[in-house]
Amino acid sequence: MKKTVLFLFFMFTFLFADLVDIYRTQGLDAVKAELEKELVKKEYWENYLSNKNVEYGYYESKEYLIVAEKQKKEIKVFKVEKDDYNLLLKDNIIVGEKEGDKQIEGDLKTPEGAYVLTKKLTKLDQFYGPLALVTSYPNTFDKTLNKNGHGIWIHGMPLNEKREEFTKGCIALDNDKLEIIDESIAYDKSILLISDEHLKKTTKEEISTILAAIYKWRDAWKRSDIDEYLNFYSDSFRRHDGMSLENFAKYKERIFNKKEEKKIEFSNINIAPYPNSLNKQMYKVIMDEDYKTKFYTFVGKKELYIELKDNKVKILAEG
Repeated sequence: MKKTVLFLFFMFTFLFADLVDIYRTQGLDAVKAELEKELVKKEYWENYLSNKNVEYGYYESKEYLIVAEKQKKEIKVFKVEKDDYNLLLKDNIIVGEKEGDKQIEGDLKTPEGAYVLTKKLTKLDQFYGPLALVTSYPNTFDKTLNKNGHGIWIHGMPLNEKREEFTKGCIALDNDKLEIIDESIAYDKSILLISDEHLKKTTKEEISTILAAIYKWRDAWKRSDIDEYLNFYSDSFRRHDGMSLENFAKYKERIFNKKEEKKIEFSNINIAPYPNSLNKQMYKVIMDEDYKTKFYTFVGKKELYIELKDNKVKILAEG
């Protein structure tokens, strides 16, 4: 631990001295350019993550994490702290009657993946208990796989009758525990991970690889380097509107050929492990994007669904 701190101290001292010299001789833009070079280095992110617990992912703006394991029939709720996770609640749950990952409307299966909570419902039929938290199923990745269905909630138990052993695909738990969750979290700052079996923990090496790749991808985008940019995309890529990689490549090539100067800034980066039935090592990235050219501006959310294979990031879907 002491060696790591000393190494970081000396690295910072030398880097700071270099940056002062660059600022003195070349100006502020040159300093920014040097700092940008650090963001594409896996070593930078490994050092940055050295004291952080990332076994459930990496979160800059998500404040609460809900983990549901279907086989175990268990839910855990965590508060995302600066460097760790604080367990707020653990309880038993009821899930869909049929085993496996949800594919279509009415298949009685609970989906697997990473979802946000979109709203809270109250004044429901007494069957659903006091309230329900609505999930974002089907998300962008689900839609690229032609999954459908709706109304996947986290809800309670019937107020006036005995609960059945299964749900139609939702996650249900005792009403008093559901109310504790409701009182403990901000649903719009939460992310829900639903796995079939035990959720595989993520590592610092995986997260640092992904963070470095995000900034390398952005760098290729800014430089309009079409070959390097497209190298981050999987052959099976589908955009949120269903566009294939072939058509997406042609579309991007037309834009990149303009050689426009671009401002692309990412903030509030969140990287969640993505449980799935495809046997892929997947992650969901949610972040804020600030994109500007001379004639176009976009400020909003960027979603990436990525696969990590042989230590390389491949984008499977984008929204």
